[in-house]
Amino acid sequence: MPKNITTPGHTPKLTKLHKLSIAGVATLGAAALAFSLVPGNSQTTTDDAAVSSAKVAYSEQQIKDVKASVTDQLAGADLKAQAIAAKKKAAADAAADATAAAKKKAADAAAAKKKAAAQAAAKKKAAASRAKAAAASRSTQRIKIETVAAKTYANNLDGWIRESLDIMKAKGIPGTYQGLHKNIMRESSGNPMAINNWDINAINGIPSKGLLQVIPPTFKAYHVAGTSWDIYNPVANITAACNYAADKYGSMDNVNSAY
Repeated sequence: MPKNITTPGHTPKLTKLHKLSIAGVATLGAAALAFSLVPGNSQTTTDDAAVSSAKVAYSEQQIKDVKASVTDQLAGADLKAQAIAAKKKAAADAAADATAAAKKKAADAAAAKKKAAAQAAAKKKAAASRAKAAAASRSTQRIKIETVAAKTYANNLDGWIRESLDIMKAKGIPGTYQGLHKNIMRESSGNPMAINNWDINAINGIPSKGLLQVIPPTFKAYHVAGTSWDIYNPVANITAACNYAADKYGSMDNVNSAY
């Protein structure tokens, strides 16, 4: 049993196209009915024949007119439907274009924001790099200043021993303050101009000289670079003598008598 798709008490709404189609069909039906009522007997009276002929001619013309009218109406309705569809399509295309434009604008804005953030990050990184370089430069400058500000020593036995120990440390020559001081006091009593003119070296023409009584050949052989070539120079005499003692005895600390 077919399903009733209409709602009770409600008649489906007819479109204009439906109305035109129904009107055309009704007219055609009326014309066909009129045509069918014409008598088939050819022996009717002249008046009847005339009336019948007139009715037939009228009915055919009416049918033609109705057909033309329905065709025109259908064509007009089709054109109207096409126009509506074209209008809807144009509206949809415009909406799509607007949506695409909005998306592109949003994408461009996001790209610009990302680019600005990248530029800001690059500037921040560059600033940090410059700050780091400046800090390193200041540190280097401080180191240079500290290096230029050379250490000073007193011009006495204590100062000579301490300066010699710093040079020896830089050159890898062993020795302690006590070891140097002990041997200096035994050899020269702390007199940098002391000279021995009575021992075997003096007899041989090469007397011992300076704080640690070094003979000239030994001083020359064990001279430490960066010190004076004057055998009477306190620092040069001490470092050369300690260099010799390190080679012969392991350290000046191990010397307890003439060496």
